[in-house]
Amino acid sequence: MTGTGPPGSSDASGTPEPPGTPDPPGTPGPPGTPDPPGTPDPPGSASHSAGPDPTGRGVPLKTVAREWTRIGVTGFGGPPAHIALLRRLMIGRKWIESGEFEDAVAACNLLPGPASTQLAIFCARWVAGPSGAVIGGLGFIVPGVALILALSVPFLGGSPPVWIRGAGAGAGAAVAAVAVHAGIGLLPASWTRARATTRRRVRWICYVVLGAASAAIAGSYLVLVLLACGATEFGLSMRLGRRREISSWAPLLPLAAVGTGGISALAWVAFKVGALSYGGGFVIVPLMQGDAVHTYHWMSSTQFLNAVALGQVTPGPVLATVAAVGYAAHGLAGGMLAAMIAFCPSFAFVLAGGGRFEQLRRDRRAQSFLDGAGPAAIGAILGAAIPLVGALRETWQFLLLGAAAVALLLTRVGVVATLLAAGAVGVLLAVAGAPVPP
Repeated sequence: MTGTGPPGSSDASGTPEPPGTPDPPGTPGPPGTPDPPGTPDPPGSASHSAGPDPTGRGVPLKTVAREWTRIGVTGFGGPPAHIALLRRLMIGRKWIESGEFEDAVAACNLLPGPASTQLAIFCARWVAGPSGAVIGGLGFIVPGVALILALSVPFLGGSPPVWIRGAGAGAGAAVAAVAVHAGIGLLPASWTRARATTRRRVRWICYVVLGAASAAIAGSYLVLVLLACGATEFGLSMRLGRRREISSWAPLLPLAAVGTGGISALAWVAFKVGALSYGGGFVIVPLMQGDAVHTYHWMSSTQFLNAVALGQVTPGPVLATVAAVGYAAHGLAGGMLAAMIAFCPSFAFVLAGGGRFEQLRRDRRAQSFLDGAGPAAIGAILGAAIPLVGALRETWQFLLLGAAAVALLLTRVGVVATLLAAGAVGVLLAVAGAPVPP
């Protein structure tokens, strides 16, 4: 407080102050005395700590554990459902203002990795500090990972019963339609960002085509295409020469060569989908498919379809699908390791940079990189449908794919309901004696 102390007040030494002597900054006045307008709050005060980088709002950790686990258990439907649940929780309880929440959503969309997972961790950090971020993040992530690992045992095991195989073949048949549905859903917002100039629109189309082509024919190298598209747009936006643009990303290129099929390869795949993926949760499918099926042969095409279907019908982050790939590669330990590596970057991004999300949201460099990597990721999601369709084996699966496409794209049935219905049809056909892929 700045102003005058009451007549006869004393300083720390006991010497009386003459009337009118100003108090030092932060000295409390008589109860109820307001500070003059514009007076800065002393460090540590409640209003001083409010802002884009809070260390917590004092919400008990047990409340964070309960609420974030609830979202992790009931969050069916992917990132849109997760964001809606977090918005209802945070704004409904007045833990955050609506504008601040939307800023956090925008900042998370600029980061690589699963945006809704990073948003969940950020919101937990916002209300309960770093400890809350860890507890809330685990509450959001662990239920889905645990369920996927539990389902991987029968679905990806050595000799699953015929009805399990039928359920997997039915749900897997619809996965390509889910990929197209996810890609189409991301197109309008991305195109809107690119409408500024004709050159931007042309580049946007090129990025989409490059992403689709790489997902369809060279999935193992898709991450390089995403980085190259992002780096190109970044360089053009920053008016940098191509040599500097490429050299700035060169340290990342050797990472693509990691792996011999062992633990190091699994670690690389998990890190790739957790730290280097842009453009929505489904982009992890083409990022994993080439490595899991064709490069390291951890699973067959049919098993990969089953794994993707499991990731879509279970609650929590779609990135948890990597646990099924890890299980196929190295059992339960591999599944847990893959999940841990894939989600660690999200915690690191938020814990290390959560206080700078406002700056990130306004950072022209981050936005320009996403302007290149984002369309390429959307193209990759759409292009992933080609190898996913190529993994189908039986005639009834193609018919079921067509029905799923109609349900998702024309009648607007939800993804979870479509996959569960397709799985149920697969069970009926398998039990009735229809051929089922091995």
